[in-house]
Amino acid sequence: MAKKIEAEEPIIITQVEEGSLSAVLVGRSPLVLNRMAEKAMQQILYPSPKKTTADKAATMKHNPIEEYRNSVERLPDGPTLLAIQSAAPKKALAAAALDIPGSATKAKIGRLTWVPGQYLPIYGTPHIFMSIVRMADMNHTPDVRTRAIVPQWAIPLSINFVEPMLNPTIILNLLVAAGLYIGIGDGRNQKGGLNFGQFEVMSSAVAKQNKDVQAIFAQGRNVQVAAMDDPDPYDTQTAELLSWFELERKTRGKRIAAVA
Repeated sequence: MAKKIEAEEPIIITQVEEGSLSAVLVGRSPLVLNRMAEKAMQQILYPSPKKTTADKAATMKHNPIEEYRNSVERLPDGPTLLAIQSAAPKKALAAAALDIPGSATKAKIGRLTWVPGQYLPIYGTPHIFMSIVRMADMNHTPDVRTRAIVPQWAIPLSINFVEPMLNPTIILNLLVAAGLYIGIGDGRNQKGGLNFGQFEVMSSAVAKQNKDVQAIFAQGRNVQVAAMDDPDPYDTQTAELLSWFELERKTRGKRIAAVA
């Protein structure tokens, strides 16, 4: 008996297009910046010889002002000095999908969305922020970490996506969720310990009518350059640590050489 020839099904490919959503992220909680320091990257690329006991005794372990200045991404020109990698809001968008019922998975959002450009401008005035952290070694040794923190901030951005798999409503819902329980920057809500980097989402039109947001947009490059040169402490703990450090450094008479 001759084998029955099955009819081939036609191949149907849905036409895809590029969609875009523009918005302004407005901070609900302070944004902590955590760029890896130049010295740390240099040590990874070409490690220095191990310090002797005499070397350690002759130098200070930390240089808070230098560490503060090294903690930010900088734009060479434009309306702001401070920047954040465009991958940060994209990762937040994808992470938000993990906890929302539906077919929008983290991997799918990661494939079907992107934020144009490598960096996004951050508006707002940075302050120096010193906090006690635990190192990743076996003993979880305590240490002091110095970073820049922006108490009030705003980031304008555009998110591009593939239609019809995604649409502006899906992107907006994910972005709102990301601002609520994921966040961006260091100490963000996603990590479970702190709640920095939370944000709300505004349209560009609404942001233009909001006096508080416009006040943040007025804190651009000139304000940020001045704040990087002569920062104000973020809180009482930072002010006390900075004051003690300067006094102790003069008392000991050691030169500053922050380790990476």
